[in-house]
Amino acid sequence: MITYIKGKLIEKTPTKIVVESNGIGYEINISLNTYENIPDEENIKIFTYLQRKEDSDILFGFSSQSERSIFQQLISVSGIGPSTARTILSSISPAEIQDAVWSEDVDRIKSIKGIGLKTAQRLIIELKDKVELFDKKDLDLSGENVDIKKEALLALSVLGFSKSKAENIVSKVYFENKDIELQELIKKSLNKL
Repeated sequence: MITYIKGKLIEKTPTKIVVESNGIGYEINISLNTYENIPDEENIKIFTYLQRKEDSDILFGFSSQSERSIFQQLISVSGIGPSTARTILSSISPAEIQDAVWSEDVDRIKSIKGIGLKTAQRLIIELKDKVELFDKKDLDLSGENVDIKKEALLALSVLGFSKSKAENIVSKVYFENKDIELQELIKKSLNKL
């Protein structure tokens, strides 16, 4: 397994990059999220996932290990292959995927091209318990502060509120004001519970 490639960025388009390492040029498929986060510097490090098929090997690249983890979680869901997972990561950020799964936002996931109602529901059900394994500091690519939401959820669960209901409310309150302070997030969430 090729876990990452470090080398010279030769070509960069919204769907693929070419990285030269030790005289070999690797064509790597990427999402729009990765495209936006890869620096235009000459030397880069890209995390990879190798898909083996009968007739070809396809490399997928990611700007962070956490994005690669999300990709691997997505392809573990029945009915979602690497191309669909790349489309998901091109449509919404890793932090938004995490939020949609936590808050069981079927409509958000269903709005992605190629994802129907049943696939969106299956994605949420299958990833609900796995989503907490994602590295939150690397997921914060969209400017969202996932830690403040985690702290608010912890506080509300200590106060005796159910996790699923609290997650929905905290996500909605946070979505309305992403610059919110922790105390205010907890207070506003309590008012809606």
